[in-house]
Amino acid sequence: MISALYVSKTGLAAQDKQLSTISNNLANTSTVGFKRDRAMFEDLIYQVQRQPGAQETQDSKLPSGLQIGTGARVVATQKQFTQGNLQVTEQPLDVAINGRGFLQVLQADGTLAYTRNGQLEVNEEGQVVNSDGLVLEPAITIPQGTSKITIGKDGTVNAYTQGAEATPQQLGNITLADFVNPAGLQAIGGNLFVQTVASGTPTQGAPGENGMGSLLQGQLESSNVDIVEEMVNMITTQRAYEMNSKVVSTADQMLQNIAQNL
Repeated sequence: MISALYVSKTGLAAQDKQLSTISNNLANTSTVGFKRDRAMFEDLIYQVQRQPGAQETQDSKLPSGLQIGTGARVVATQKQFTQGNLQVTEQPLDVAINGRGFLQVLQADGTLAYTRNGQLEVNEEGQVVNSDGLVLEPAITIPQGTSKITIGKDGTVNAYTQGAEATPQQLGNITLADFVNPAGLQAIGGNLFVQTVASGTPTQGAPGENGMGSLLQGQLESSNVDIVEEMVNMITTQRAYEMNSKVVSTADQMLQNIAQNL
């Protein structure tokens, strides 16, 4: 009974982490480029009281053993990099990645961060930045007097100036980065990811080439959170939490009964 209390305690802690993961997913249903998390569970170490396959007699072996589990835990939260729905915004600096890859931005410490959020803007120096003011890498500067900007599927950025609409000025190219294991990236908030040992080193390339997704101007990638799925997960998590709580209550009643009758 004492062991049952500790086993159910691990279940309660695991379901609490699962609920936190679900609530974060639901909170980010409107976050552009957000990728949902999935909690991954594993069982804890077993107390082996009879070894499976042990010699029972000289001529027989145990077909099964006696193994008492000690509970469960959340061992990881895995990002699901499935494609989100594409939303048409008709804003010239909005870009969606249709396929694999990440936009690159330069952080304040000089390192690169990666994002699927294509809500780009222009700062006071004419540089293309994200919503937090981090400069797109490689840098692209919009000249004064620009009346129109086009971003091709291959990442080519052209500007049209007033009075010279027939002659576009090429400003540069947006390049994408991809990883062998995107789920190994570390999320740091602000729709940004950074490289880790688990993700591997980034491979850079032009959109639409070598497995990279293409860019779509005037569109944004929505969060890939499925609200119905998250609600179902929330219900099952709640029921699992209630059942673990019931085990705690039952074990407590059994201990109380022993204390009152012995």
